[in-house]
Amino acid sequence: MANVPEAVYLRWNLTKEDIARKADEIIERSRKVHETVGSLTDDQINYESVVLSLAMNDIDDSLERNNIDFFQHTSTDKEKRTASTDADKKLSDFDVEMSMHQDIFDNLLKFHNTNPKLSAEARRYLDRCIRDGKRNALHLPQDKQDAVKAIKKESSEKSIEFSKNCNEENTILEFTEEQLAGIPEDFKKTLEKTEDGSKMKLSLKYPHYFPAMKNCHNPETRKTLETAFNSRCIKENVPILEKLVELRHQRAQILGYPSHAAFITEIRMSKTAETVATFMSGLAARMAPLGEKDRQLMLDIKTKECKEYGYENDNTINYWDYRYFMTKVEEQLYSVDQEKLKEYFPMDVVTTGLLEIYQELLGLKYTQVENPEVWHEDVTMYSVHDEESGKLIGYFYLDLYPRDGKYGHAACFGLQAGCRKRDGTRQLPVAACVANFTKPTEDKPSLLQHDEVETFFHEFGHVMHQVCAEAEFILFAGTRVERDFVEAPSQMLENWCWEKESLMRMSKHYKDGSAIPDMMLEKLIQSRNANAGVFNLRQLLLGTFDQRIHTSAKANTAEIYGETSQEILKIPQTPGTNMSASFGHLAGGYDAQYYGYMWSEVYSMDMFYSRFKKEGILNKKVGKDYRDMILKPGGSIDAMDLLRNFLGREPNQDAFLISKGLTV
Repeated sequence: MANVPEAVYLRWNLTKEDIARKADEIIERSRKVHETVGSLTDDQINYESVVLSLAMNDIDDSLERNNIDFFQHTSTDKEKRTASTDADKKLSDFDVEMSMHQDIFDNLLKFHNTNPKLSAEARRYLDRCIRDGKRNALHLPQDKQDAVKAIKKESSEKSIEFSKNCNEENTILEFTEEQLAGIPEDFKKTLEKTEDGSKMKLSLKYPHYFPAMKNCHNPETRKTLETAFNSRCIKENVPILEKLVELRHQRAQILGYPSHAAFITEIRMSKTAETVATFMSGLAARMAPLGEKDRQLMLDIKTKECKEYGYENDNTINYWDYRYFMTKVEEQLYSVDQEKLKEYFPMDVVTTGLLEIYQELLGLKYTQVENPEVWHEDVTMYSVHDEESGKLIGYFYLDLYPRDGKYGHAACFGLQAGCRKRDGTRQLPVAACVANFTKPTEDKPSLLQHDEVETFFHEFGHVMHQVCAEAEFILFAGTRVERDFVEAPSQMLENWCWEKESLMRMSKHYKDGSAIPDMMLEKLIQSRNANAGVFNLRQLLLGTFDQRIHTSAKANTAEIYGETSQEILKIPQTPGTNMSASFGHLAGGYDAQYYGYMWSEVYSMDMFYSRFKKEGILNKKVGKDYRDMILKPGGSIDAMDLLRNFLGREPNQDAFLISKGLTV
């Protein structure tokens, strides 16, 4: 019988009927709490009856909801995924209804106006509830409230549908051996063949798409793949996204904001859409010369290859060329053979080294749970103890390989939030690291590209943020910091994937256990700024595109993406494509916030260079400061204050610019 560890309330043996029933139970229970809080008379209003009642309801809701919601992202059973999606829609509609409770908002205001003596975090929670009420129009006339409520419901349903379409996408393309020229033989061996054996099948999932795009020297094959990849869900999701843009703008207008971007940034570190626009355009200008240099290097290599293989040369770097020639630049300028390099990154060695580094850095101890109840046989589970006290502080799951219907990217899912319960005890945090790395075969283990090692390290950083945070209120638990800071802690940790000391601990040749040769390791580290111009300009392109559509009343997404791509990255959009149709961030909570990846990277580099690079990347004192000052507070303190506490000064951009090879 499967083992369910102590203090873990999640269950993975639920049926589709269980999922539907639990959704109804959540709604019934939560509705009663809201009705009770809303019906309080003036003499009944106090901390326990208002603030604590709402906060405790948040805990019950979150646990059950995260549990049933997770099935749509990870279950192999399509009926369970559908039941999970349906439950998500129903609960999201209910959320909108509860967020528009005028009587609760009024009672929160009444309590606030008594000037109660509260802890700093309780005061923050109360202020946040009132702020959110105003952002839901509860201070405005009823007709405007009704309009906002309708917009929120429709937006929620469309966002869920967008994500479902992305998860269910399962295009398969077929190619001959000749069409796949340049792709490593060991990769081709993993591909399923057509019935007559004449062709190999490629999906558009990451473990197929990226190795093919990085290695196939046949441009027509790359063009076919890239066109299909950036046309995923185009018919279904483009109308959804463009409707979402309209709905978001309408809500912003009702609430008195000039745009959705203005509405969103008001509660982020950036504060205004103008600040974001200035930040993005300024960085794009700084990066432009690097991008021009990178494109010229790519074109030089392309010209030679076209002559060598007899391909026609259009003297342009296209989207189907982008990843291929980035790989070639790394190989030819830095002698980094990614296919040879990945032989030193077998999954078990990477995982062991990664876990050891995190344990040492953060003062933790991980223990694998024997025979845990999980949602798939590939999943493993670990307990997390504080090394010094021996105290159990949480758990995490690792779900690292692709399968049909599974969430297609890499992400951390906070499943059980760490926070204070009504009885004063803590609910232990539980998180899952979900990824799509190449599965092992009978004759070869899962071998990771270096950028996949970096992705693994990054997402596990989010897991540790979830587990190490010790906020009292669930509203501030784990990674619930300002959205434009949430990536900074994990981006900071990516640096360990470029340091010799940590790389040696995460690598070993899968055949003989030998270490990465020093020369190969040095070349890899030197290659960090290879393609820095085009890589960072692409991030700026995505962030700028996101801001542009969300400062508009309506948006032709294909047209705006094409124009922005040509302007910033100088790469033409492939005719007939629209990558925003599968740009999950825009429907998954990052709308008008994708700039946050670049924004937070600025702070991540400041943290790394100012403390770890100076004092030691495995310095336990710095690691403890990082855990205590950045991870532990969760969102209970403003991100800028977290940074000041850790850095001992105001943060700045210097380290970020230097890390990109630019002068300060």
